[in-house]
Amino acid sequence: MEPISKTVESLDWMTMVLFFSMMVLALGKYLFQNKFLNFMILPFNNKYVVLNNKKGRLLNWFHILLTIFQLINLSLFLFLAQKAFYPMAPEDYLYSFFIILGGVLLFQLIKLLLQLGKGIVFNTQGMVIDLLFNKTSYLNHSSLVMFVANIALVYIYKDSQIAIYAALILIISINAIGIFKLMKNHQKVIISHFFYFILYLCTLEIAPLVIVGSYLKD
Repeated sequence: MEPISKTVESLDWMTMVLFFSMMVLALGKYLFQNKFLNFMILPFNNKYVVLNNKKGRLLNWFHILLTIFQLINLSLFLFLAQKAFYPMAPEDYLYSFFIILGGVLLFQLIKLLLQLGKGIVFNTQGMVIDLLFNKTSYLNHSSLVMFVANIALVYIYKDSQIAIYAALILIISINAIGIFKLMKNHQKVIISHFFYFILYLCTLEIAPLVIVGSYLKD
């Protein structure tokens, strides 16, 4: 009988990534219990956004911690999706994850700076910051779904495309609720700045998705 080499997939680094993100979430819950409780029911109750609708809300520590949690889990979810649809060698896993993490961080940072710059140019800083806080809050909330999906994809349903699609539906639904509520609550402002709103959608929301989609397709 000839020996057959078998590659064993190490989950140690994924476990460490999940554990670190869980610690970030636990720290946010411990330090800001009231905010955390309001944050947990965000898709059903907009109290979290209303109570934190003040100057400097993008730089408060709870929001920063939840954004770090989101960045980690979004990157890991994208990595696991890539692994499920486009198999790669196990030795490339960690490298691929850090490339995705760097890309997600750079993408969100550039997008944030462009949005803030547009607000300064068109003198709509208040509306832009409000849009950013609302959208990021709902994206951060959807990262809870990503966290659960990541655990399932790492330990239970490995490379399950069905689990990925199910998680995507929930993630898109949560963010769609946020966009709908945002437009409903600010419809007067949007109508009065309709040109800027369309420009914002085309340049900073739709265009990046088209570019990323075209890249993934190729």
